Amino acid sequence: MSENSIEVRNLCISYKTLGDYSIRNVLKGKKVKNQSFQAVKNISFAVKKGEILGVIGKNGSGKSTMLRAIAGIFAADSGEVDIKGNSISLTAIGVGFKPDLSGRENVILSSMLLGFSYEEIMKKMDDVVEFSELGEFIDKPVRTYSSGMYSKLAFSITANLKTDIMLIDEVLSVGDERFSKKSFNRMKELISDKDRTVVIVSHNLPMLEELCDKVLWMHEGELMRYGATDEILQEYQQFM
Repeated sequence: MSENSIEVRNLCISYKTLGDYSIRNVLKGKKVKNQSFQAVKNISFAVKKGEILGVIGKNGSGKSTMLRAIAGIFAADSGEVDIKGNSISLTAIGVGFKPDLSGRENVILSSMLLGFSYEEIMKKMDDVVEFSELGEFIDKPVRTYSSGMYSKLAFSITANLKTDIMLIDEVLSVGDERFSKKSFNRMKELISDKDRTVVIVSHNLPMLEELCDKVLWMHEGELMRYGATDEILQEYQQFM
């Protein structure tokens, strides 16, 4: 039996929100009560080493929140995530880059946070820059980037500095069609390594059908179904 790379047990994550917030009430000195919104509700599942898992669900289902918890960015209110000592990377829009640093500087910073040495990063820098197709923008501040440029740089780091577990949140769907196709092909190369575990959050069902061994379906923070790709995607499409 194959060992697990990821184990999620009874995971619950909540956000604090402000109820009835308005500038007028604040100026009047009225107290604003904190409200709690549960984004992930008692989720449990395991991903075996070398598996490719797709995560689906409508917007607001808690998919990205759960992915960030697996990556160690969000802390759980209760439950736990165990990645078995594996190295892990998260590729997602809006995560990990410092806006005032250049693309090149962010490659170094992000890669060091993944556990790579400066020497290892420098050996791969030309490959990252070439794959990103950013040209002279690689030395411009990331705050000047479009969402497409951001996603190109984020995926280029993942594609060239490989970790045991790869978490991908929608970036394969962002950017121009040609780059998306190139990213998709590189993803297929990366997951051909039977020791690498991949979790992909996406609304692109045909892509998930081609790439994934299993699919996890979330709805309003809860786990609806988890199982074989064809079966779960068919049920999801009927539900939607």
